[in-house]
Amino acid sequence: MADQDVNTQLSLEPVIAWLDAGAPSARQPTEVLLELCRRLVAQGLSIYRAAVFVRTLHPNVLGRGFIWQADRDAVEVNEFPHDQADSEAFVKSPVRIVFAQHVEVRRRLADPACPRDFPILEDIAKEGATDFLALPLRFLGGEVHAATFATRRPGGFSDADLAALRRVLPPFTRVADIYANMRKARNILDAYLGPSAGEKVLAGQIKRGDSQDINAVIWFCDLRDSTPLADSMSRHEFLALLNDYFECVLGPVLEQQGEVLRFIGDAALAIFPVGERPAEACSRALAAAREALARMDKLNKNRQRPLRFGIGLHLGELTYGNIGTPTRIEFTVVGAAANEAARIEALCKSLKVDLLVSERVVRALPAGWKSLGSHTLRGVGDKMELFTLA
Repeated sequence: MADQDVNTQLSLEPVIAWLDAGAPSARQPTEVLLELCRRLVAQGLSIYRAAVFVRTLHPNVLGRGFIWQADRDAVEVNEFPHDQADSEAFVKSPVRIVFAQHVEVRRRLADPACPRDFPILEDIAKEGATDFLALPLRFLGGEVHAATFATRRPGGFSDADLAALRRVLPPFTRVADIYANMRKARNILDAYLGPSAGEKVLAGQIKRGDSQDINAVIWFCDLRDSTPLADSMSRHEFLALLNDYFECVLGPVLEQQGEVLRFIGDAALAIFPVGERPAEACSRALAAAREALARMDKLNKNRQRPLRFGIGLHLGELTYGNIGTPTRIEFTVVGAAANEAARIEALCKSLKVDLLVSERVVRALPAGWKSLGSHTLRGVGDKMELFTLA
């Protein structure tokens, strides 16, 4: 009788119609799950906890978890690094079973004989959970992710509850698939182009020649003596060395809101767009340079053969946009200022300093500099006065 009463109360058509329309009142994945849970509860479905676990394509993140709890009526988002796949929490999780075997996992916690074979079951039992269900989310591309639901209903999920969850899952999966692909595209663009260039590409600036003129501080850095370094170790060891080097040198650039545009072997090109205040952009670039040098000093304390590198900072006008062939393009900057920044950095070795900046940067940030005189840059006609930290 209880199941019949619940069955008559569950009317999923409004929820299904909302999902089929693309969950129009929601604009973020968190909002989709929050609104879905509210609508299901309003229709009489007995759930107090719901979670969605979606693997993604990201160099640092294995996947994301979205967890809703009725007590807070909010969705918490967690990101899981790649090494989480080997953690005890994941290995002993029902989500791993769903990912690996593409099957449902149910545990009727109200039954004294129910096995508590996953640590999460003990946690939700303390919250008063009586039943737990994990379901596969089958994306159109063949990927299988997971959704879990828990109830505090005496006796656990009713047959009507289970039927409702299985009924609502396919249209929900289509919406989740769309948001997951949007996230994946953004992840890839952020990782390979940077957030700013990635946003421009997503906004439609994808044709060869699409560009804009900007004023920016240009950062060019290069690892010294890389050829003998590479010859002294295996390719795998040299790749690991380069990653350590770039993490030390370019991590501060990103932390200071700079944009890393290109990796050129063991060199890199970055910019700090100026906007309305050149001094502010120059200050961020200088702070990044100081921090990069400090981090490299710290890294070198654990190395038998210290790494040395140079940084060149310049300020100038650039064209920021797409360049390349009709079928293979790159989002980068072009202009005399970018070439000059590279030529400035190239003088670090002969001038025996780790940081060189142009007179334009010094004029915008006139403090704490030591002039190293005027020098001719390769391929540049006029001499340029160069400075380093006093």
